[in-house]
Amino acid sequence: MEQHEGRASSQTDDGWWSGRLHELWHAAETAQDVTGLADSLYDTLLRMPGVLAVVGTRWSGGLLHYLRSATLAEPTPSLVELEQDFGEAGAAGAPQDGPTVLVHAVSELDGTSSSVRVLAEAGARSVAECAVPLGQGGWASFMVGTADRDTVDATLRTRLRQVAEVAMVSHRRIMARHDDDVRQVTDAFLAEASLQMDSSLDVESTVRRVARTAVPAIAEGCVLHLCLPEGLTPVSFAHMDAGEQQWLGKVSAEGAWLAEVLQRSLADGKALVLQGKELEGGPFGPTSSGAGAGRAVRAVSVNPLKARGRALGTLTFLYHRVVVAEGAPQFLAGLADRAALAIDSSMLYEQRRRHVVSLQRHLLPRELPRIPGLTLSSAYEVGDVSLDVGGDFYDAIPEAEGGVALLIGDVCGRGAEAAALTGLARHTLRTLLEDGSTPEHALERLNQALVREGTSRFVTALVAVLVPAGEGFRVRYWSAGHPAPLVRREEGTVEELTAHGDLLGVLEDIEYGSGSVHLMPGDALVMFTDGVTEARAADGTFFESRLRDTVARTGAGGAEGFAERLAEAVVDFRATGADDIAVLVARKELTG
Repeated sequence: MEQHEGRASSQTDDGWWSGRLHELWHAAETAQDVTGLADSLYDTLLRMPGVLAVVGTRWSGGLLHYLRSATLAEPTPSLVELEQDFGEAGAAGAPQDGPTVLVHAVSELDGTSSSVRVLAEAGARSVAECAVPLGQGGWASFMVGTADRDTVDATLRTRLRQVAEVAMVSHRRIMARHDDDVRQVTDAFLAEASLQMDSSLDVESTVRRVARTAVPAIAEGCVLHLCLPEGLTPVSFAHMDAGEQQWLGKVSAEGAWLAEVLQRSLADGKALVLQGKELEGGPFGPTSSGAGAGRAVRAVSVNPLKARGRALGTLTFLYHRVVVAEGAPQFLAGLADRAALAIDSSMLYEQRRRHVVSLQRHLLPRELPRIPGLTLSSAYEVGDVSLDVGGDFYDAIPEAEGGVALLIGDVCGRGAEAAALTGLARHTLRTLLEDGSTPEHALERLNQALVREGTSRFVTALVAVLVPAGEGFRVRYWSAGHPAPLVRREEGTVEELTAHGDLLGVLEDIEYGSGSVHLMPGDALVMFTDGVTEARAADGTFFESRLRDTVARTGAGGAEGFAERLAEAVVDFRATGADDIAVLVARKELTG
């Protein structure tokens, strides 16, 4: 009470008021937030003659956010957050132009109101209320309680309006600085969000990043729905409370109210922000009968996702705090646009990947033949992130008397031309070998075809013919500039077979490297493309340096998965390298 001693005598002096008003303007210029100014405002109002209590409220239309009060008995302002929607009755108190002052008897006001209770408990019988417009539908009120109506004279009303003007100017300055800070933060956030969402071309990873980026930076909850063939489907959701994840997932998938809201936003192509009574009938808001998190959700925003003229889905945010910033709609629209573009890019990439995989599948055999006494296995791994069709190929053609011809090759480069030459190379060799041509003749015919095409691309190829011989198979092979095959012996040793020869498609007359080897039970012939040897680790090491050891290790497992294990080892090793990987293995089965 010491700070208010002498208030009745000193406050009749206009000089005192001029000094206090000057101090208020200075506080308004330096206040960093509303709280910093409120302490000075309430102290000044309490020092005026006859004032027993001061109550301030903050509104958005008819929605009461909080109540701040100070009394002679408790001069330090206290704050109570309410978030109560009084609808049209509450909005009726909003000022139309500048500050307005009305005088009431406390007994005439609603005694159940929190503001009135504070005034009555302080002994106030009359109240002067000043409503202050704050822009964008927001407003505040200052209620000054006095012991009798005569105290509310023209001087008090004038000073109350002057205090209101200080509050208005300070609010505009604080909000301008806040908007500038928010703009800088949101610009930085949107840039970072774009980087995060664009860092993967995988659809599933991208949609997960959208939700993780937004919570809790923007809101307490986030749900992403995509337009899939089965309808608008939740594909990602996040909540700041890990315990509410399951609840949010169920609401996203099964909530009829939310589904109707999302469809409305998507059909109109417009963003929605729902709060207060607009949440009635759904799983959110104070009247919700849902989980605790549902009652805590006081505002919901929905933004349609559109990119390249297509509707992709919706992005929904859940707010446990009811105030959605004035700049939020523009910011959320920007985030939704970035999310839509990232998702659309991922979906287009995934579509292209499926097309490439389908095309690649037609350039490779659907399945390998069964050859008595041999186990054949193969593997193919795409190396180029651009998803152009590669030029690696392989095949296996059964021959008479239990033999088989294996072929593997690589067309230089990627893309449509490489794919066309891959099909030409594989099918030319296969057709000629099936018709009984020798490998030398088949390679010669392919070379002639490539030269006639006049392509600038070259082709490497390796053909191996395996014929049963005693307990094993005799292998003869012909190479046209292809990496030398390996033989893994049953005991684990690995041998490199000599293979040279000229590239196909460059010269009209070429020579082939050739040789032979014998496979005994448990031995394996390992053929591969240069994507294996040229795969490179982060330190620059080529996989070729560890190829033999890896073949020895991966060949120790089951015969059927030999090629897959070797290809996986290459993929795990490489940090760089855009070449595809093709592996073809023939292993002589162990005898009883």
